[in-house]
Amino acid sequence: MYYHYPVLLKESVNGLNIKSSGIYVDATYGGGGHSREILGRLKDGKLFGIDCDEDAAKNIIKDSRLVFITGNFRFLKNYLRYYRINKVDGIIADLGVSSHFFDSIERGFSYKNNAVLDMRMNQKSGFMAKDLLNNYSAESLIRVFRNYGDLKNAPSLAKLIIEYRQERQFEKNGQLIKAISKLIPGKKENQYLARIFQSLRIEVNNEIENLKEFLLQTTDLVTKGGRLAVISYHSLEDRLVKNFFRWGNFNEGISRDLFGNYSTPFRAVNKRVITPDYKEIKYNSRAKSAKLRIAEKN
Repeated sequence: MYYHYPVLLKESVNGLNIKSSGIYVDATYGGGGHSREILGRLKDGKLFGIDCDEDAAKNIIKDSRLVFITGNFRFLKNYLRYYRINKVDGIIADLGVSSHFFDSIERGFSYKNNAVLDMRMNQKSGFMAKDLLNNYSAESLIRVFRNYGDLKNAPSLAKLIIEYRQERQFEKNGQLIKAISKLIPGKKENQYLARIFQSLRIEVNNEIENLKEFLLQTTDLVTKGGRLAVISYHSLEDRLVKNFFRWGNFNEGISRDLFGNYSTPFRAVNKRVITPDYKEIKYNSRAKSAKLRIAEKN
């Protein structure tokens, strides 16, 4: 089945510097595109594929070297410990929302369809976008729209949402668009709504905290000389990845001990961020905002 076109496929897998007998992790399995490329470079190595979306299991590659795990990559260390794996030679993570989510109308990820305000990547989670809109306080709504959408008029958005839900509960995307219609700029409607829906999706799926938990675990999991490749799609994610590769934390600074010494777990392999070329963007327009960073364990 069609699920998702892998972004920056060759560049990201090349960046892992695959060893034929190594152990690797595809932390965001999706349609299996990156996994298939990794398996093609392994001989007697092992690959673990992880995805929180149960639909991804329909794309499992029939290969004895692949172990597929349905779950969230924030629990990566626990999953690997179950298989008695303490160290791996490389990890890849594509943080983009799969095309499958946008194309599955019933999942509610796209503002272009009047679907239920769902937006859950893990369908077993009980918290949907409609729950957020119906129950968050004004302060919480402002935080979501400011932090995850960089929306300057977040207070006005929160006010309109609360006014609307006093009359009826949010259920579908069309209701949200109607509720905030007076704030939608005519010439930049698509960009504005994309940021609204991005904000809700990030909050519903706890994406930022999941990413932080995942990155921190890689410090212990990746063996010396091993690689970590991460593809991000918006500035908030990219900033976290960049700071983690540079400093080993998310605070844009080196943490020193009492004696003034410091060490960073990774070193950046690509000094400049890698982005898709014109041909890839023409083939897959959803790749245009992708940024690839690769780091090697010190």
